[in-house]
Amino acid sequence: MATMLGDLVRLRAMEPSDAEALWRWNHDPEVMRWMQDSHPQSLAQVTRWLGEERGRNEYGDLLLGVEVQADDKLIGLVRLHGAEPELGIAELDIYLGERNYWGKGYATDTVRTVCRYGFDKMRLHKITLTVVTENEAAWRAYRKVGFVQEGRLREVFRRDGRWYDQYTMGLLAGELTDA
Repeated sequence: MATMLGDLVRLRAMEPSDAEALWRWNHDPEVMRWMQDSHPQSLAQVTRWLGEERGRNEYGDLLLGVEVQADDKLIGLVRLHGAEPELGIAELDIYLGERNYWGKGYATDTVRTVCRYGFDKMRLHKITLTVVTENEAAWRAYRKVGFVQEGRLREVFRRDGRWYDQYTMGLLAGELTDA
């Protein structure tokens, strides 16, 4: 697997040279607004994690950079993880760190492209995710590709001293839409 092409994006393995962008995104409060964040890390720590500690992409944990096809700019990342061949289910995480690419279809194309790979190449039966209920842009993108709300987790995400609910969403093989 060299790259995966969508209509707008190219998905490819992350490189140690991507560490600066990842570090910058992880320290941008607006990018991290609706995501679980961890304690601050140095650029050296992020570089070491991408280069030495993370390990290679494999069935159970696939991490990909999101590049714009038109200009090869890295704008985010997407991950399918927790997959086990016996179950055929994986969890999806995505974020676009370059804010000037938000609202232009890149996230939707990324989700559609990685789900297609998950169903066609990994032979997954289902892809799941959770999303903070107030993150309307994200759950609209998920619904566009066919994800359905399966449940609601009450007060499981904390930000700025307030608790938020999350939706659990799922997409079965055969439900992925191209529209």
